[in-house]
Amino acid sequence: MAEDIRPITVALLAVPEVTASTLFGMVDLLSSAGRDWGFLTRGEAGAQRMQTRVVARQSEGFRASNNVWIRPDCMLDECPDPDIVCIPDFFVTPGSGIGGLFGPEVEWLKRCHQRGALMASACSGALLLAEAGLLDGLEATIHWGYIRSLSDYYPKVRVNAARVLITEGAGHRIILAGGGTSWQDLALVLIARFVGLKQAMEVARIYLVTWHDFGQLPFAALTSSPAAEDALVRKSQQWIADNYSVRSPVAKMAEVSGLPERSFIRRFRKATGYTPIKYVHTLRLEEAKQHLETGALPLEAVSSEIGYEDASFFSRLFRRSVGMTPAAYRRRFGGLRKAIAKSSL
Repeated sequence: MAEDIRPITVALLAVPEVTASTLFGMVDLLSSAGRDWGFLTRGEAGAQRMQTRVVARQSEGFRASNNVWIRPDCMLDECPDPDIVCIPDFFVTPGSGIGGLFGPEVEWLKRCHQRGALMASACSGALLLAEAGLLDGLEATIHWGYIRSLSDYYPKVRVNAARVLITEGAGHRIILAGGGTSWQDLALVLIARFVGLKQAMEVARIYLVTWHDFGQLPFAALTSSPAAEDALVRKSQQWIADNYSVRSPVAKMAEVSGLPERSFIRRFRKATGYTPIKYVHTLRLEEAKQHLETGALPLEAVSSEIGYEDASFFSRLFRRSVGMTPAAYRRRFGGLRKAIAKSSL
C-alpha cells in the first residue's frame, strides 16, 4: 500500500501589482514536484507533493500588471494555515515606500509567520516582509532596482543585494530571492527542503533551470540615481555623463557647478546619495560593460577609454563592483549578446 503523504501547502500572495510570470511560474514549478518527472519519463504521473493556492485580499478576479487576469483561490482570511507563504514580486516605483498600501496583506503575513509558516519572497516581495517587521535585524536581498526602497524605508534591515538567495531568521524560516528569474532558485530550495533534493533536481531538469551562482551584481545597473532636483548638481551630472573619462573629474564637476570643491562634494552627496567620485566610477564602469559586451578591445584599451590609466586598478574596481572580472564579464555577457543576435536573424 502506497504511503499517504500529506501535501505541503503553499500560499502565494497576489496583490493587484503582482508580476504574473513569477506568480504562475512558481505555481508551475512547485506543483511539478513529485508529479511530472514520472509522467515525462514513464508516462505515469506521480503524486503531487506541493499544493498551491493563490491568495488575495478579495475573492473577485482582478487585472494584474501587464493586464493579466488573476483569479484567487481564496481570500486572506479564508486561507487555511499554510506551510509556506510565497510573495512574488510586484510593481512599485523604485525608491518609493509602500507604507499603508497593503495593510490587510501585512497583517496576514504576520499571522502566518506567528503560526509557524516559512516566509519566502522574490524580488520586490521582500518589501512586504520588511513592512511586516519580519526582516528587522536580518540580512536581506532584493532586486537591485529596489535597494533604496528597502534600505531607506527599513533601516533595521541589513541589505545585501549582491546575493541571489538568503536564508535568515529563527529556524531559517525566512528565505529571500533577489531579482529577475532568481525566483526559480527559490522554488528549487523550497522543493528540496520540504519534499527532497531528488525532486528538486527533477524539477530543475524538467524546466531547464540553471542556478544563479554568480549573484546579482553582473546584471545590475551600477547607478540608478535620477537627475538631482538641485539644479547645480544636476548640471554637473549632465556634464559628467559626456565627460566621464576626464582627469580629475570631481574638480571639473565642481568647476562646472560653480561651487568650491568641498562644498560641491557635500551638496552632491546630499542630492544623489553618492559621493562624486563614486558616481564617476559607476558611470565609467557602465560604459566599460558596454565595451566588453559589444567590442573586442583589449582590457588595457577599455580601461584607457573610460578614464583609467592603470588597467590593474580598473580590473580590481570592476570585480569589486560587478562581482566578476572584466574578462569573465566579456565571456558571459558578450557571448550572450552574440547568441541572441545570431538567433534573432
